Amino acid sequence: MPIAIKDSTIDITSEKLTKELAKEFTKYLKGGEFVFLYGEMGVGKTTFVKYFINECQKINNLTQTEITSPTFSLLNEYQVKDIRIKHYDLFRINRKEDINNLDIFEKDNKLITLIEWPQLIDDKDIKFITLTFNYLNQLNDRSVDIKV
Repeated sequence: MPIAIKDSTIDITSEKLTKELAKEFTKYLKGGEFVFLYGEMGVGKTTFVKYFINECQKINNLTQTEITSPTFSLLNEYQVKDIRIKHYDLFRINRKEDINNLDIFEKDNKLITLIEWPQLIDDKDIKFITLTFNYLNQLNDRSVDIKV
């Protein structure tokens, strides 16, 4: 199923659609990218990340691991062949100063950085992709807006 990625809105009402979007996304992220994931709690950010990382593992003939939210640890890191994937969840961060201590903006073309709850990030001088997850129709449907 072809999915438009750049500057588009995509229906992810079902988990299957979220999985298909994540699979399609693996074709575009090759390393060096920063992806900001915005959206309310429970709207599908971590589910998207789970399917994205599992698809990267599958493509590289690796065992698919359990992908959990790093809400309490702030960071989960995965090695997929020669690419590292850093998955941040900044939900519990309240001060901008604390973000600076995390060294989030490591520039490495062998690294993909996925950041949930990036609202407090000031230094947006880097190039990043924005995924904004939305509830629709009184929480019955979901979509994601993609800006590159």
